[in-house]
Amino acid sequence: MSTSRTVALVTMGCARNEVDSEELAGRLAADGWTLVDDPALAEVAVVNTCGFIETAKRDSVEALLEAHSLKGNGVTQAVVAVGCMAERYGKELAESLPEADAILGFDDYQDISQRLNTILSGGSIAAHTPKDRRTLLPIAPTDRQAAKSTETLPRRRLEKTAMAPLKIASGCDRRCSFCAIPMFRGSFISRRPVEIVEEAQWLATQGVSELFLVSENTTSYGKDFGDMKVLENMLPELAAIEGIERIRLSYLQPAEMRPSLIQAMTSIEKVVPYFDLSFQHSSATVLRRMRRFGDTESFLHLISQIRALAPEAGIRSNVIVGFPGETEEEYQELVSFLSHARLDAIGVFGYSDEDETEALTLPNKVDEDVIRHRVEELTSLVDELISQRAEERIGQRVRILIEDAENQEGRAEHQGPEVDGSTRIEFKPGRATYKVGEYVDAVITGNDGVDLIAQAI
Repeated sequence: MSTSRTVALVTMGCARNEVDSEELAGRLAADGWTLVDDPALAEVAVVNTCGFIETAKRDSVEALLEAHSLKGNGVTQAVVAVGCMAERYGKELAESLPEADAILGFDDYQDISQRLNTILSGGSIAAHTPKDRRTLLPIAPTDRQAAKSTETLPRRRLEKTAMAPLKIASGCDRRCSFCAIPMFRGSFISRRPVEIVEEAQWLATQGVSELFLVSENTTSYGKDFGDMKVLENMLPELAAIEGIERIRLSYLQPAEMRPSLIQAMTSIEKVVPYFDLSFQHSSATVLRRMRRFGDTESFLHLISQIRALAPEAGIRSNVIVGFPGETEEEYQELVSFLSHARLDAIGVFGYSDEDETEALTLPNKVDEDVIRHRVEELTSLVDELISQRAEERIGQRVRILIEDAENQEGRAEHQGPEVDGSTRIEFKPGRATYKVGEYVDAVITGNDGVDLIAQAI
């Protein structure tokens, strides 16, 4: 058992990776490791990589190289890659990135302390050969709970914030032609509600007041229990936890949205009407090539259903332009859809080939210059659209979670962490400032693009 060795975890990518890092931190702390925030003060720097898209992979490599540059400081002795990119590429990454002392896959997590001790002792660990993790569980979702590990994972918070991601499931059963996540994250499997509620209760004791429910596909939660309303039934249990003020759901598949879930998200106390809908496109023909479902009409109908129940609901999405075969007409349909949807936040991404995806082999690739032009054009339009949507909120009453005391800034109910803009409280001379973690009732008085300005009530 380690009694004095130090380790720092550097997390790249999404909120799901944040949870993974905190679970790794929990395992290491339980085995006697000292967690430090600064990699320069750690004997081992563990970089939790992201392998989703090319830019994320580049950022992960840069983080590993930056950590490697610390090895001459007399403290840092080893740099270790974990996470999605490490799992996805294994030996290939080890060969192309000798600066990393080890490339550890998901199967190494259970013995992470032993792995790091081996590395610090001068030993080596062979990088794994990647495999399709969808084959590790039964094909039928309802058979998966029996094959699931019953191990209770420890967790150690790395940042003392009032918001914390809470993983409710892992993996994905969808076969989107542009996405490799199911291959290296595996098939979809839900965590049992009792595990989730217990972890939420623990998070509340750590000062967390906003739960951010995360997974690769939240609308699939419960299908491996044979009950698609488990999520709707669990939300009131989470809302009843003392200290929890807000519950937010992430990554909802439009084709899987159901009336009971919309009703729950717009009516249960403390569950904010925040809809992170993964549209990706609105042209039916592009969506079919993406192995997805829906079209402009059905998506606009879904949005109208949500706003009929919660007129001030926050709705965000991401879209891909330049997907193989995308015609000018299909692109213009997406432009029209976004112009009518009145979304609060929109991420625009240009298509790029991803290893081991079906889209990699699709014909009629769109010229890179055309993709670049469409991204720039649509991004400019999106900036105008979300600014207009922000202006529509002037006069609305909101409740803001303060996350930046210096600038008196935080997030309203319709604003998700990091990507959806923020709300700043107008400063008044002589008034006491609000603290991080405090909730402030306010009225929107203006906007600066997507960001809002509010006056405290």
